[in-house]
Amino acid sequence: MSILTFKGGVHPYDGKELSKNMAVRKINPGKEVVIPLSQHIGAPAVPVVEVGERVLKGQMIAEAGGFISANIHSSVSGTIKKIEKRLTTRGQKELSVIIENDEEYEEMQYEAPEEPWTKEYIREAVRECGVVGLGGACFPTHVKLTPKNHTVIDYVIVNAAECEPYITCDYRRLVEQPKEVIEGLKITLQLFEHAKGIIAVENNKPDVIENLKKLTENEERIEIASLKTKYPQGSERHIIYAVTKRKINSSMLPADAGCIVDNVDTVYNIYRAVKFHKPLTERIVTVSGDGINTPCNLEVPFGTSYQRLVEEAGGMDENVEKIISGGPMMGQAMFTLDVPVMKGSSALLAFKYDDVAHATMTNCLNCGKCAQVCPEGLICAKLAQAADADDMEGFIKMHGMECIECGTCNYNCPANRNITQSVRTMKHKVMKKDTEV
Repeated sequence: MSILTFKGGVHPYDGKELSKNMAVRKINPGKEVVIPLSQHIGAPAVPVVEVGERVLKGQMIAEAGGFISANIHSSVSGTIKKIEKRLTTRGQKELSVIIENDEEYEEMQYEAPEEPWTKEYIREAVRECGVVGLGGACFPTHVKLTPKNHTVIDYVIVNAAECEPYITCDYRRLVEQPKEVIEGLKITLQLFEHAKGIIAVENNKPDVIENLKKLTENEERIEIASLKTKYPQGSERHIIYAVTKRKINSSMLPADAGCIVDNVDTVYNIYRAVKFHKPLTERIVTVSGDGINTPCNLEVPFGTSYQRLVEEAGGMDENVEKIISGGPMMGQAMFTLDVPVMKGSSALLAFKYDDVAHATMTNCLNCGKCAQVCPEGLICAKLAQAADADDMEGFIKMHGMECIECGTCNYNCPANRNITQSVRTMKHKVMKKDTEV
């Protein structure tokens, strides 16, 4: 298959060489783990444990608060110390279960049925084990695997683009556990008889592409797609277009285009949930950036403090100016490391120079460079102007709600305008108004 892509996008320095060759190693989370109950899109989970109770690793400590929600399990064995609000990477306090780790890691024992598995069991195992999208959105996976009409699904796409700079956790998963990822895809394909499985990888990972092709050469329903290395190639809309040439917009779901899209690590955890009934209790986190002394990839139990990640990476340079949870394009800037790793925590990045803080913003030059790279084909500067003028009607008319907030416009703007932030603020206003109607 030829190299696939979409129109627009940018190619920033990716910084992946800092950590890509660092094998994943497990870390101890410390004496206290803080597990927030809102680690996914949808309703927060509801605690099912009490203060003073001893729990085991893998034990459910909070139950999904609705269909679009997810169960949450303990990542350690120990005693429930408190159930209270704690600060998270989102910059706000959220209800959390605080566990005193006894460091015995005594696990809950589950029995998974032998193959062949029914479709009902596959979906139920994924739901019970709290699997969510691990590419960032954290959408409950059992919901995604239950479309209104499963017969219209033509493609199950494994999103292995990992287009955000510096992050290499998905790359390491494919290097170290490719067979398990493939098995997870095969399990998912059991739910959709007419679908083809596609593992879509950016072409800056030729070793992974070559190995995956060898491992799947006898799999009639699976093929490997080579994607052009470009941001935001991993966006759900754009990976669908690159692979299938089908388009979706903000009012559609991937299933409306006959597609299911799951991140690499999500598919790996589908495999673990179905075959072994292993709940989602940890993930790979990349710790990188020029401000990190020893960039690395760590297998981190949920609830581990970000401060511990820095310690495991040999500390930070004393001149670090910016710390980000996630990637530099769409991640969240952090003002403290006293927050826990959650299901959506893909990376911790530290940089000695804060480009954004030192940039000088000037008036819009009307150069059109933002529009040239926008993957949605929007006139970004005009949307920002409408947003700043509180012109909601004009913003909607110019299709502002189609913005995916990827930041390519900011990246390409010679005037250093905060275009994405303006558009994001107006989008939230529109959505709030729609819910009030």
